[in-house]
Amino acid sequence: MREGGEVRAWRRPYLWGLGAARQATAYRGGMLSRITFLTIGQTPRRDIVPEVVGALPRSVDVREVGALDGLDGDQVAELVPGPEDHALATLMRDGSQVTIGKRWVTGRIQEMLDAASRGPDEATVLLCTGEFPGVSRRRLFFDAQHLVDHGVAALSAGASTFGVVVPLARQEGEIHVKPAPGQTLMTAHASPYADDDFAAVGQSLSACDLIVMHCMGYTEAQREALARGSGRPVLLARRLVSSALAQLL
Repeated sequence: MREGGEVRAWRRPYLWGLGAARQATAYRGGMLSRITFLTIGQTPRRDIVPEVVGALPRSVDVREVGALDGLDGDQVAELVPGPEDHALATLMRDGSQVTIGKRWVTGRIQEMLDAASRGPDEATVLLCTGEFPGVSRRRLFFDAQHLVDHGVAALSAGASTFGVVVPLARQEGEIHVKPAPGQTLMTAHASPYADDDFAAVGQSLSACDLIVMHCMGYTEAQREALARGSGRPVLLARRLVSSALAQLL
């Protein structure tokens, strides 16, 4: 594990203090033994990775790589999106929220992918629901955007109106999720990294049949608050990603 930057590695049984039986869980042929999580912020992402990995059915080696690892506040401040760029919200290691531009992040994601190992029993997962069409894919690469958007499309197929919650007000005009013919899309914003009123946001979307919280930063507690406020079913991005990864183990 390197504090300064590029790669963090740990085993789930150590992190969660599971029993000896689970600590002895061995890699079995044909299954994944390692997952590398890429984040657009800084590592470690203690607000996301433990919950995602904790939902997996067995032990794997876990590594984290952050797009902003090794950068200080002044350097990150230079990455703010311009008027023609799209905005992305993420976390620094100290827990502070920053907004960075999608164009820079796209290139950095490609660099992280190119540097990642490519073993047959390894997978790489991008923990961001943003859309990055210019990234060159590799085998066993999974990005939250595809996992979440395809899951939402399937689960909302019968909905006449569905809602999407994003972290930033600016992102409401940049949403790439498209309603099906005949569907109505409603949007709202609330930051997963601030003390926003998720119940009130839920009330604003109470006319929806279904709501998706379209950012990996949103927590289960925030989902519950939004569900109480709206009275509607609410999909959590990290749950959809965890469920998909569990199928590979």
